Amino acid sequence: MTNHDQHAKAVRLGIELSQFTGDLERYRHPIRRHVIYTPGVRHLAQEAEAYWLIDAIASWIGSHSFVEAVKQDARLQSLHFWTLQVDREAASAVLTARADSGEPAFITQRIPFTDFPLASIDIWCGFDGRHWTLYLPSEH
Repeated sequence: MTNHDQHAKAVRLGIELSQFTGDLERYRHPIRRHVIYTPGVRHLAQEAEAYWLIDAIASWIGSHSFVEAVKQDARLQSLHFWTLQVDREAASAVLTARADSGEPAFITQRIPFTDFPLASIDIWCGFDGRHWTLYLPSEH
């Protein structure tokens, strides 16, 4: 894919994602059954060929690092914020989770290779007492 094609795909995907404003439909993660996600996150995963991003976030929820972070900051029991920041030149990325903007990450995962089309994406994660729901900020 040429740089022009990659840019066009990123622009198109950005426009499409902005159209997701929330609904009641949810999709269940096939392995981490307590993690569900919205149509916007599903569209992102399909169009960016990035179901691995949902898998990465789901794998951290409930992990030792996550549990330890919750012990330090009770806010994480109900809501936290994930960001994938892509370095296009290196074709790599960093996935981070924060309790709030401007605060240090409590989880950081380096992704050694990715062709993810966007420069960055935010996915919010909220707990409803039963499920962790991954959603786009526009779906809040």
